[in-house]
Amino acid sequence: MTTLLQRSGGERLGLPHSRPMRAIGPRCHELRIQDREATWRIVYRTDADAVIIAEVFSKKSPQTPAATVATCRKRLQEYDRA
Repeated sequence: MTTLLQRSGGERLGLPHSRPMRAIGPRCHELRIQDREATWRIVYRTDADAVIIAEVFSKKSPQTPAATVATCRKRLQEYDRA
């Protein structure tokens, strides 16, 4: 089953909701979610057969922390090897 994010010509999220995260890898994006207490980020990658969630975190600064980028890269590499 594919999602709207996966389908060719399907749902496209752009700024301000989602932005590409080329520093992590191809097809990777950061989804922005604001609630009353925090600003949340979901880093995800869209593949032909899945949407992979690499990380969910509360963002406190304008730049994504280097440790978060490294964690996402590592998780996606492990997913690709499996």
